[in-house]
Amino acid sequence: MSRSVSESQPYDAVVVGSGFGGAITACRLAEAGRSVRILERGRRWAPKDFPRDVEDTDTLFWRHAQDPAARGLFELRFFSGLGVVAAAGVGGGSLIYANIHIRPDPIVFDDPRWPESYHRQALDPYYDRVRDKLGIAPVPPEVELAKRQHYSAAARSHGRPHFDPDQAVAWSDPGEPGRSACQHCAECEFGCRYGAKNTLDFNYLRTAEEHGARLDTGCIVRWVEPAGSAGYRVVFEEAATGRVASVVGKRVVLAAGTLGTLEILFRSRDEAAGLPELSPRLGYGFSGNGDFLGSLQNAKVDLKPWHGPDVTTVMRFFDEAPHFTLAAPTFNRATMAVLASLGQTDGRGLRWLPKSLFRRLESLIPWAFRKGFLSQPVARRLPGAGPPERMTNLFAIGRDNAGGRAHWNGRRLDIDWRFAEENTELVAAMITAMEKVARHYGGTFAPLPTWSIFQKPLTVHPLGGCNLSATAETGVVDPTGQVHGYPGLYVADGSVIPTAIGFHPVMTISAVAERIAEGLANAQ
Repeated sequence: MSRSVSESQPYDAVVVGSGFGGAITACRLAEAGRSVRILERGRRWAPKDFPRDVEDTDTLFWRHAQDPAARGLFELRFFSGLGVVAAAGVGGGSLIYANIHIRPDPIVFDDPRWPESYHRQALDPYYDRVRDKLGIAPVPPEVELAKRQHYSAAARSHGRPHFDPDQAVAWSDPGEPGRSACQHCAECEFGCRYGAKNTLDFNYLRTAEEHGARLDTGCIVRWVEPAGSAGYRVVFEEAATGRVASVVGKRVVLAAGTLGTLEILFRSRDEAAGLPELSPRLGYGFSGNGDFLGSLQNAKVDLKPWHGPDVTTVMRFFDEAPHFTLAAPTFNRATMAVLASLGQTDGRGLRWLPKSLFRRLESLIPWAFRKGFLSQPVARRLPGAGPPERMTNLFAIGRDNAGGRAHWNGRRLDIDWRFAEENTELVAAMITAMEKVARHYGGTFAPLPTWSIFQKPLTVHPLGGCNLSATAETGVVDPTGQVHGYPGLYVADGSVIPTAIGFHPVMTISAVAERIAEGLANAQ
């Protein structure tokens, strides 16, 4: 990339990323009268612009192998130990998540890896702030949804506690141009074209900009380095031109998502040498939040899976360890038709495939989309395939051991983790629960093929690597979110979460960010 660095008057705060951590800290700092600049790598997505042509991979994927300059919505990464799906755009993960907001059980914070000051009671006031700002509420009970009815019945038949979680969705008309109430089209995770999701651009980020924050898109942050008494210099590449520029902030908040923040810190330490004293624990304690995916096909009932939001109800498995929750997300009619046509496999006949192929999925999946292989149902009936109206996905979220380790291999981030060996009991319990649900439906179950074939998970909830901690010997940031040894440098995203949550984690990521933002806003 070409070198053309420009300097400007220092901001009170430079925030990297506009997902939950970045949006929240930028909002609260701007409300407190601070000058704030937000750097976001992705574009602004108007509801009408979210991609639906799955063969248009440049709009669908961020910087994929066939076009490293692509600036699409989804980032798909495969590492040595697992695969990760993330988002690129103003609003970060809020653009593609399932809207689910849950306050986890207090037992989650009993883990000694959490600093003593972090527990459910201490976080409740910050959960309240998130609730109020995002306007969360469960699916109205009067809405008739077949998939909710059948899933709740499955929970009752097995004596499992279950609940309809709060969602950041406008169930009634929000009264804003370009936005409407939820259309129950099961497209939450593709970017809502109706503007019914209460994504961060409609609340936290809007408030930040109304209070004077400047938000720049297409800014790919490369590293951070001290700038003397002025604070820190954030060096970034302009995605459209490749030009390198910089901005100085008295304080800098890294909130580029778990993968993005880890990359910035590793590059700052190992390439730019601007932060040589970062904790040696950088990259340790990585978690996929126990995400484990499977499919239920050939149910005996019509589930109308494409009617409603993606997720309606969650089962709770927290009465005894291993702890996890279980949901049944579904998508729109076209997607369910394709997924159903792919059938099911236990993977045994494919385990001869080289393990290195797992990493190559990062390029093979966009290639398959571009070639149209995943735009239409498979014409020939594959083993286990059934009618799409009788299919649902099953998604378990568990308290894995957070045993992954992210590291910089000299040119890119990698994550090592013997997940299958280290989480055998958890995986077995989640599969057993899924099989019970499938039997209740009279259908068939199989794990996601990446698990069946490679024994590696795929997560949409990457956590850890910059863990909250009392000391630099046990983590990367202190309980206020400040990086050990670097006053004025903060982290406020999923990378600071020191354990798996076992519930959808966004509510906790957001509450922690609210707490960090409060300290920042009150600091002199």
